[in-house]
Amino acid sequence: MSTMLEVAKKAGVSKATVSRVLSGKGYVSEETKRQVYQAIEETGYRPNLLARNLASNTSQCIGLVVTNTLYNGNYFSEILTQAAKKLEDKGRQLILMDGKHSAQEEREAIQFLLDLQCDAIIIYPRFLTTDEMDDIIEQHKQPIMVVNRKLRKHQSHCICCDHKGASFNAARYLIQRGHRDIAFITGSMDSPTAIERLSGYKDALRASDIALQDGLIVPGKWTPASGFSAVEALLNKKISYSAILASNDDMAIGAMKKLNEAGIQIPEKISVIGFDDIPTAPYLTPSLSSVKDPVSEMMGEVINRLIFMLDGGYLSRDNIFTSDLRLRNSVGDGPFK
Repeated sequence: MSTMLEVAKKAGVSKATVSRVLSGKGYVSEETKRQVYQAIEETGYRPNLLARNLASNTSQCIGLVVTNTLYNGNYFSEILTQAAKKLEDKGRQLILMDGKHSAQEEREAIQFLLDLQCDAIIIYPRFLTTDEMDDIIEQHKQPIMVVNRKLRKHQSHCICCDHKGASFNAARYLIQRGHRDIAFITGSMDSPTAIERLSGYKDALRASDIALQDGLIVPGKWTPASGFSAVEALLNKKISYSAILASNDDMAIGAMKKLNEAGIQIPEKISVIGFDDIPTAPYLTPSLSSVKDPVSEMMGEVINRLIFMLDGGYLSRDNIFTSDLRLRNSVGDGPFK
């Protein structure tokens, strides 16, 4: 492997000149730059990025920590796509780290990115508590932004969606259409998003003086298979309901499949609403009504805030985004319309 000294000898300049060309700091004539770049190409030199980052105190890289249990599905795909695109627009590189299966492993992933001298970190937490994330932000000089979780101390360092309010609005819409017996398929209940969506559903029933039926709340695990099983469980219990609110579209699709197999028409007999508005939702039969989180706008705000913090700017605490209910053919009037 060639060295910077070999590049300098090949270009006929000093090692310090090569360093200035690579770092972009200090004046170097265009002709000298051309000679250095040509020497780099001819020698096959690759700079030690970590050493260069330590010397320059910047890497032009932003780290993203996400646990691998979230990698499957359209929601994470959209988060990753939007983060990569928006950082590319800012001339930055995205580095993805796996938070694995515990709070300790999420901490280790964050520390790994900090050790790589990433300029800033984005955390999409699954296991770390809000207090733990507040402590992490206090302990490090690099800007850190948290996605999809409300913080207590560092409110300007988090961007989140009002999942509870979105679920409330979706359930209230079903109630306005004449539905009273509304089944709810939860997500994995170790997820803050799943907890908030269930809470919004309960609040909507309470606000309309509709008694909560525990039998209509069925556990799911974010997968189509769990949505299928949830409807199967409802059918076995012989519980009456006219609508289903599923905590994501994958489970809604599984629920629709089971309803179709059972000969139950959608939306004539049962209305269905999901969350995430995945790309296939409009192309199902019937097309699936869904709650769309503003993922693109949220990631744009996250990255803008990080860049702003790197430049020493001040951030407001206005960080709550609202979702949009996109109505399609899977919802009809209920028996009380």
